[in-house]
Amino acid sequence: MARKKKISMQDIADKLNISKNAVSLALMNKKGISEATRYKVLQTAKELGYGQFAAKEAGNMNILILFPERIMSYQDNDHFQFFHDMIWGLERSIRGRGYNAVVAPIDREMESGLKLPGLVSELPCRGIILFGIVDKEYARLVWDMELPLVMLDSYYRDLPCPVVTSANIEGAYEATSVLIAAGHREIGFIGPTNLTTSHEERWFGFWKAMREQSVHIYDKYCLTESNGYDETEREIALWLNELDQLPSGFFCGNDRIAYILVGLLKERGITVPQQVSVVGYDDLQYSAMPELRMTTVHVEKEKMCHAAADLLLSLSGRNRDMIRVFVPPTLVIRDSVRKLG
Repeated sequence: MARKKKISMQDIADKLNISKNAVSLALMNKKGISEATRYKVLQTAKELGYGQFAAKEAGNMNILILFPERIMSYQDNDHFQFFHDMIWGLERSIRGRGYNAVVAPIDREMESGLKLPGLVSELPCRGIILFGIVDKEYARLVWDMELPLVMLDSYYRDLPCPVVTSANIEGAYEATSVLIAAGHREIGFIGPTNLTTSHEERWFGFWKAMREQSVHIYDKYCLTESNGYDETEREIALWLNELDQLPSGFFCGNDRIAYILVGLLKERGITVPQQVSVVGYDDLQYSAMPELRMTTVHVEKEKMCHAAADLLLSLSGRNRDMIRVFVPPTLVIRDSVRKLG
């Protein structure tokens, strides 16, 4: 007997003749749509049996996707498109394997109060994918549960469990090597290694490339700590003001940092790549700088989503083994690096 087709957000959108984004906003109880639209979406989701509204007796067919709500903010569409793509990618990957993807955001109050979404206790499920950076104690709360767990894109080393991430060390090594191959010998690094394992690993990839290719690392050109993501622009601006001179190139831990750096350099009358070369990571396009074609590292988001779904479904019971799946990224050469000499 053929397996019944799983209902997707697109099915709800098509039935109501609205956008998939509107469906997402309704299901996650976010602003941006009318209450009438929200009501219609919820009623249609129940009618069609979408995700968390599927029959409870099929609980082992549900997979919970937990993520911090702040990453889906619409205040910075360019940067946060990465997270939108990952959420949609997870939903497609899980649905493609015959399971229901149940998306459950974690708001700031829940995170600080160590409170799980109601769906966690109300809805039987096959396992949990924890996506994005949450406070360590909140990650521990999820880690302590008896369900199979996969952490995606970010993790804590002292909370061992199956993890899927980009191969950050290798990607950063390649990105730094682009600058070295172009003749740069004074190269800076910017990335909050104290906030996430991704930046920590990218810092190591930078260090490895520099050391193996006999290029000196100048501490004064490296900004490796931050008080928080909301502080990024202010911290980089203050740090630049303290430098008596700039390196000829920078590798930045992600494209958001890279574009912030480029903007701050532009304010100081410094052009990229004519005076300073910049390489990023993530392969995001910023609409505010359409003229800048950033050399970067493309994160294979779809492959990461597929790997996370496959890894979770391979687990039986509460598996907390230190399993690591590193998905190789792809180097993208554009115009933000100038060859010296």
